[in-house]
Amino acid sequence: MYDVLIIGGGVSGMSCALLLGSAQHKSFAADKKIGIIAHQKASSLQDALFNNAYGIPAGKLGSELLTESLTQLQELYPHIDQISGEKVMKIDGQSGNFTLMTNKNSYTAKIVVIGIGASNPFTIEGLEDYVMPHQKVIPEKNRIQLKNSDHKVTEGIYVTGTLAGWRSQLAIAAGSGASVATDILTLWNNGIHVQVHDSVRK
Repeated sequence: MYDVLIIGGGVSGMSCALLLGSAQHKSFAADKKIGIIAHQKASSLQDALFNNAYGIPAGKLGSELLTESLTQLQELYPHIDQISGEKVMKIDGQSGNFTLMTNKNSYTAKIVVIGIGASNPFTIEGLEDYVMPHQKVIPEKNRIQLKNSDHKVTEGIYVTGTLAGWRSQLAIAAGSGASVATDILTLWNNGIHVQVHDSVRK
C-alpha cells in the first residue's frame, strides 16, 4: 500500500515527487511509502525546447529533462519507487484505499496524484465524471481537464499541471506539482502547514 502514488513523470508529477522526497527527514513523512508511475511515451516534453524557464539553461531539451529528472529523483531520494513501462488504465476505490490498474500490474494507494497531460480523450477509467473542457486553452485544441478545487478532484485524489486546468508552461506545471506535495505534507502533519526548503546553512 502506497501512501502516495503519482501518475506521470512529466514536470508536475516529478516536481511533486521531488518535494515529497525531500521531506524524508521530517518525522511525519519518514515512514511514508511513495511511488511514481513514470510512463512518458506521450509526454509533451519530448519535443520541448526551453529558453524561458527560470533556473534552466537556455537551449535545454525537454527530452533531456525527462531523463535527468528521473536520475535526480533516484540519486537524491531512492526511497521513492519508480515504476516505468506501465500505463494506468483504471482507478477504483476510495480515499485511503484506491486500486490502480496498469497495463501490467495493480497497485494500492491511500492518495493518488494525477500528473498526466490534458490530451483528449482521457484514458483512465473511473474518473470520467470529472472530465471537462480545458478552461485555459482555446477550444480548437480540444484539451480537457479534471474538475478540481485547488488541485483536489475528490477526497484522496489530486490533479496537477495542465490536467488541473493550468496553462502549458513549465514553471506553472512545476509549481502545481509542488503545491500538491505541500498540501499532502500538511495533511500528514495533522493540518499544520508545511514547506520544505534546503539551505546551505543546514
